Amino acid sequence: MISQPKYRIPKKGLTVWRIHAALEAVILLVFVIVAIVLAYVFDWPKWIYLISIVVMIADLVFGIYFFPKIRWEHWRYEVREQEIEIQQGLFIVKRTLVPMVRVQHVDTSQGPILKHYHLASMSISTAATTHTIPALTEQEADQLRVHISELARVAEDDV
Repeated sequence: MISQPKYRIPKKGLTVWRIHAALEAVILLVFVIVAIVLAYVFDWPKWIYLISIVVMIADLVFGIYFFPKIRWEHWRYEVREQEIEIQQGLFIVKRTLVPMVRVQHVDTSQGPILKHYHLASMSISTAATTHTIPALTEQEADQLRVHISELARVAEDDV
């Protein structure tokens, strides 16, 4: 197997992924509270309390700390003259090569959390799919967008 792509997501991307996980944990917390209230009101078995609390704690520990860190450590990308390579995953490593001749357009986007941390996600569209590089610095996303569009034009002219 050839070497893995060179570039990583900035460290601020890890923070953003943890914030997203915390927001999801708040939603889970609402369900846990509802389950506990229902168990109390309808006098359900006490183990329901325990399971609800264990699920919440496991989600907090794994969802906010471990999984975003593992995702960040294994997310890589590289833009070459002929293709864009994206790698993600730990147990199932997915490596995608997007040929420059297939690139139709490149977009950057920011939600409120990304904007707060001066990050942007970049989407690379082909006729069939869209590939995303999440949480790049604004400057890097803009530079890559322009660079990829130039390379895609050159690749198209060569065909």
